[in-house]
Amino acid sequence: MPTPGAPAGIQVTLVKAGRTKISYPALLLSDDGTHIAVRAGWAGAGVRDFGFVRFEPGDVFTEHYWRDRWYAVKEVRAGDGRLKGWYCDIARPARRADDGSVVCEDLDLDLWVRADGGQVLRLDEDEFADSGLAARDPAAAAAALRALDDLDRCARAGGLPALLE
Repeated sequence: MPTPGAPAGIQVTLVKAGRTKISYPALLLSDDGTHIAVRAGWAGAGVRDFGFVRFEPGDVFTEHYWRDRWYAVKEVRAGDGRLKGWYCDIARPARRADDGSVVCEDLDLDLWVRADGGQVLRLDEDEFADSGLAARDPAAAAAALRALDDLDRCARAGGLPALLE
């Protein structure tokens, strides 16, 4: 029987282009009705080297989702607790499914912020342009681009950690 107040296990599902991209178990840390926080180990297979960061077994992601914001922010720590940085997915506002899982629809834009703030990279803008979202759903495309710009400004000003408190 779980301890009262202890984090509960849930499933996180990331959707892309209407299909499940990945689904993995996480611990629900909090859900205040607007902001959802979970913690999960690296869900990928083996090491994923992006050039600017390596995700590897043992890494821990503290993931922040909002029901009213067009992004999710994932604090990435190595297994020894060292902060690697923040991986930000531009996404439709998250929702909790009937089964309690967190569902987030990825919109192809990403932002990486190195732990010391010395590197902020806008990622996958070409994929976003090729996705056709601007033609299918211009309002969503505009919201996604605004979210990317807002996160970029926040990160370059050193405000990303405060955003997660």
